[in-house]
Parts: sequence; structure tokens; C-alpha cells
Amino acid sequence: MELHGKTIIVTGASSGIGAAAARLFAAEGANLVLGARRSTELEELTAKIALDGVGAAIFLPGDVKDEAYAQALVDLALDRFGTLDGAFNNAGIVGEMVPAADMPLADWNEIIAVNLTSAFLAAKAQIPAMRKQRSGSIVFTSSFVGYSNGGLAGMSAYAASKAGQIGLMRALAAEHAADGIRINALLPGGTITPAGGEGNAPVLDFVANLHPMKRMADAREIAQAALFLLSDRSSFVTGSPMLADGGISVRLA
Repeated sequence: MELHGKTIIVTGASSGIGAAAARLFAAEGANLVLGARRSTELEELTAKIALDGVGAAIFLPGDVKDEAYAQALVDLALDRFGTLDGAFNNAGIVGEMVPAADMPLADWNEIIAVNLTSAFLAAKAQIPAMRKQRSGSIVFTSSFVGYSNGGLAGMSAYAASKAGQIGLMRALAAEHAADGIRINALLPGGTITPAGGEGNAPVLDFVANLHPMKRMADAREIAQAALFLLSDRSSFVTGSPMLADGGISVRLA
């Protein structure tokens, strides 16, 4: 029960890492506010959590690019549970893999908005609530692709957005450590999710073989790392880009 009684926001919760994290966090006793665009999937996940009978969950569908939506998730957490103890700002997209010279500006803007601007908007809404209670933990889902040794061809916008999350995280961690708020980034490697090629055997085999471990992560493995960063076990960890990448960044180095 690592998160017993804690209220946690999870975005991108309708599938993949976000859904796995929601199930895990609820099993660890958390009260959850789940966000994503797909209301049907959020409703189904909330029902599954209720059947498990440990933590509680409510959901609010919306667009993480919308500043009002970021604030609405915080307001819902405070209204229903009274506190906001953590946030797993996990929503993101990969986008089409094309050379930067061939990428339409609209595609670039969309990836930056969904991955990076949404992280800024989420933290902007979450930090005041945590500052009032002098405690809290925020985790961004970045990527090994945004790490210093993790560049991949055809992923310029994705890499820029995920590297930007790490820079944002470091600045926020420095700004709010004295407020009792810890802010970190989680950097997964290839993970079996709908966005990660789930169901496409050739893609999965190719990505798996990039990792020294010769496999991809299960979404629950990445959720376990997020659990650590949100729990009191990481009470002296802030400003950290935590790799959970199966060693792929070592290989790329």
C-alpha cells in the first residue's frame, strides 16, 4: 500500500502505461483522478478499479493541451478527495516518423503541444495545490529518445518534446524543492503499448532488438518505476531523469 490515502492524477490513462499505472496505483491504495481523451476507455478502467475494491477512481475526459482541462483535473481531485499528493503526467504521442525537413509544421506543433506544452500546463495547475500543503510529487513521462544519448532518426519533434520535458522538470525541481514538492521524469525504453507497436510483430521484434535485454518492457514494469517516484520511498529524489529503458541508452551511447 505504497500510496495509501494519497490522491494522484494520471493522464493518458485510457491505455498503455497510463492504464497500467492506474491499476497499479489503485492496488497500492491511491485515490485516482484519471484523464484522457477517450471517455469510454476511462469509464471502463474506472469500473475495473472499483471491482478490485482497493483504491478509488474518478475520471474526466479532455484534451491535455487545454489549460482549463489541466486545472479541472486538479479541481476535481481537491473537490472529491481534499488533497493532491501526486501527478503522473503521462499523456503523449509519438507522431509519424519522418525526417525533419519533410515534417509539416502542423505536425511539429501538435507533437510539441501534446508532449511538452501539456506538461507545463499540468505542472502549472498542480504546483499551487501542492505548495499549499507543502508536499507532493510530480512525474513526467519523457523517453530515452529525449535523453542525451538517445536520438533516433525520424523522431525530431518527439525527441525535442521529450528532451524539453527533462529541461522543464529540472527547472521546476529547482524552483519547488523548498516547497516540499519533488519533480522527476521517467524515461521508458520501448514498451508494449498501442503507441509502441502492440500487435505488430515486425515492429516489436525490431524495437526489442535495439535493447541489450533483447526485449521490450511490459507497461506494468514502467508503472512500477512511476510508483517508486510517486511514493515516499523516493523521498530524497528530485530533479532526476530516471531511465527505465532496458539499457537502450547504453547501447546508443
